[in-house]
Amino acid sequence: MAMPAGMAVAGANTSVTIVLPAGPDRLDPCETPRSVIGRIIKQNVVETLVELDYDKNTTLPRLAESWEQTSPTEWVFKLREGIKFHDGAPFDAKSVIHSVERTVDPKLTCITRTKYFDGTDVTASEVDAHTVKFTTKAPVPILPTLLAQLAISSPNTPMGEYTAKPVGTGPYRFDHWTQGENVVLVRDDAYWGEKPVIDKATYVWRTESSVAAAMVETGEADLAFSIAPQDATNEATDKVYPNSDSAMFRLSVDIPPLNDLRVRKAINLAIDRKAFLGSIVSDKAQLAMQQIGPNVLGFNPNLKPWAYDPEEAKTLLAQAKADGVDVTREIRMVGRPAMFANSNEFVEAAAEMLRQVGLNIKLDNLEMSQWLQMANKPFAPDRQPNIFLTMHDNNSGDAAFTAFFKYHSNGRQSELHDPELDNLIVLAGTEQGDKRAQTYQEVFRRIYEDKVADVPLFHMVNYMRVGTRLDFQPTIANAVELQLAKLTLK
Repeated sequence: MAMPAGMAVAGANTSVTIVLPAGPDRLDPCETPRSVIGRIIKQNVVETLVELDYDKNTTLPRLAESWEQTSPTEWVFKLREGIKFHDGAPFDAKSVIHSVERTVDPKLTCITRTKYFDGTDVTASEVDAHTVKFTTKAPVPILPTLLAQLAISSPNTPMGEYTAKPVGTGPYRFDHWTQGENVVLVRDDAYWGEKPVIDKATYVWRTESSVAAAMVETGEADLAFSIAPQDATNEATDKVYPNSDSAMFRLSVDIPPLNDLRVRKAINLAIDRKAFLGSIVSDKAQLAMQQIGPNVLGFNPNLKPWAYDPEEAKTLLAQAKADGVDVTREIRMVGRPAMFANSNEFVEAAAEMLRQVGLNIKLDNLEMSQWLQMANKPFAPDRQPNIFLTMHDNNSGDAAFTAFFKYHSNGRQSELHDPELDNLIVLAGTEQGDKRAQTYQEVFRRIYEDKVADVPLFHMVNYMRVGTRLDFQPTIANAVELQLAKLTLK
């Protein structure tokens, strides 16, 4: 019989081992939107003012007990009282302001800032010890949803430098990180909320899906992320779930020959996306036609996935060549091991498809640190033209968390420089309801039909192997977090 949350069987082993597809490069609270970090510390060690209810696509109180919008550009949040950080510092308005200021400080390239807060211009001020006012330059109708991405860390967390020892208010304390081996969290029995069942979690990482699956099968581990479709062979333990990630190739649109629209269209036409479904990629994944999925406000249902048409691709390349475009120039395709299950095999096959239509493709699979350096600005001024494999999750339900970051001229991962598109992206962020959705739909139409800025591939799903000790069903939330408090023992 499944045990109710918050209860444990006397004498039961209440520690768990969790297998991740890659190890963290840092554990800073301002990096929690990155799955490699968020799955360890978000809502476990560090918490947010607001929590997302992914099933209902709404917001729930967490460290804030309530909030109200007092003007188009002002929101007031009431904080829970009597909470302390793991280092003994009080959770209050000053600590929230510290976390906001640290996150938006340009001295740190926090992904919480660059993905969620860039272009927002938000400041926090103290009304009283347990009340914070947020002020924005322009209206931000989804500010509570935005704050669900901002982890609150101890006011003793240093400004302007990353930390490897996160300190928060969550149900688990950071215990230690052994580089290259594991991260360990332990339950904080002084936690302000309900006491969870699990008292200790050890995170390890294995790039090979078959190895991770075997660890759960043999009882060496209790749960493993990112099991490849060919290894998800046990219906009792292998659970598929939508992970909010969309895979795409980003194109360096300013660098010849990729600065030619015909070449960018040819790349899209040369990749047989359907051939990957049910083989390298799960047959439960969906073909993508834009960088956000159907669950996100702003998704444009009128866009269509690219057809596979290698002959048309060859025709476009021939036309470009006839006009003096050097379509034989070497183009660098960049992947990353374990970006998703079978990602190495995917980029190898995609590179060959592009070679078949006459493109000169050099394939590189980069480790995390090298890949991140290429992913984010400043881009190297002397770089080759590149076709860059990336995954983007938007599980917050609004296109604002994609459009600026990926496509505004000032977006940290944007290759585009289009003032009209920039203005439309900014306008969309100030709109509400149907008008907001329609404006973002036009943003994505321009990106994918007029600009052909990248190569949309798949809206992904993940397989998770859950051991027989645990009673747990993964959801879309697990794309970026795994709340240990939601794990129960059978």
